[in-house]
Amino acid sequence: MARTLVTGGAGFIGSHIVDALVDRGHGVLVIDNLVRGKRENVNPAAELVELDVRDERAAELVRGFGPEVIFHHAAQMDVRKSVADPMYDADVNILGIINLMEAATDAGTRQVVFASSGGAIYGEAGQVPTPETAPLNPESPYGVSKLCSELYLGYYGRGKGMSCVSLRYANVYGPRQDPYGEGGVVAIFTSRLLAAEPCCVFGDGEQTRDYTHVHDVVAANLAAMEAAPEEPVCLNIGTGQETTVNELYAELSAITGGRGELRPEPARAGELLRSALDGRRARAVLGWEPQIPLRDGLREYVKYMAGQKGAA
Repeated sequence: MARTLVTGGAGFIGSHIVDALVDRGHGVLVIDNLVRGKRENVNPAAELVELDVRDERAAELVRGFGPEVIFHHAAQMDVRKSVADPMYDADVNILGIINLMEAATDAGTRQVVFASSGGAIYGEAGQVPTPETAPLNPESPYGVSKLCSELYLGYYGRGKGMSCVSLRYANVYGPRQDPYGEGGVVAIFTSRLLAAEPCCVFGDGEQTRDYTHVHDVVAANLAAMEAAPEEPVCLNIGTGQETTVNELYAELSAITGGRGELRPEPARAGELLRSALDGRRARAVLGWEPQIPLRDGLREYVKYMAGQKGAA
């Protein structure tokens, strides 16, 4: 079994990866500054150290632990914050990964799996579902920092002999995603519908997104670890299916019993009109493809959120 490190492992996606690694008998160290992550998300069989990935103490911890595989999820991930403060975004996302990769090099790490972003890197793509060969046109500092991180991974992969895989996520949803902080529209709509509060839709609601369940994303990370490609590679992780905001609201409204009206708001400047990812390359390279249909995943998430609400 491998020694593994999960940065951002107290967060939504990272904590599910930690669970999967623990279930498979791997030793797991989590580094998370708990700005967005929650201590209670972390599997008790994993070790949690509260540190920022930019911190030299984090680098020393990596060198001392000597992880064989690193799953890098720690990030500044708020697109609007990146626009308001691009310096901070670059500091966390770019300098953070350099600090991590330098330590990983010293520690003899053999593989890094990086959480990248499909929509943020491609921008308003001319081809939907979008393949990895499409032009890269990030429209926010966040997208730029993710693309820059992929390039750094390519450098370390080729120059230091590591297996480096960048997974370009679609819109991930599922248990532990909350309607605050890193919460997406699935979390926001579900929370408001359960509370019989209005749901805001920006513009005409015909914007499309590719909603991919977190358990499918975890499966992609595990597949990347097992495949360990020799050359650096970037892979889309999505269903390839477009769902409009209006369709998402209608589905969630039906599941929750229709509480909470739809309230139109002015369109937001710079919001992508269409986004879905072509995942065929991940199928070819990793043998991965999504397994959870959107309707089933939404039902599971509503049940989860209703349970959280009942426990509060």
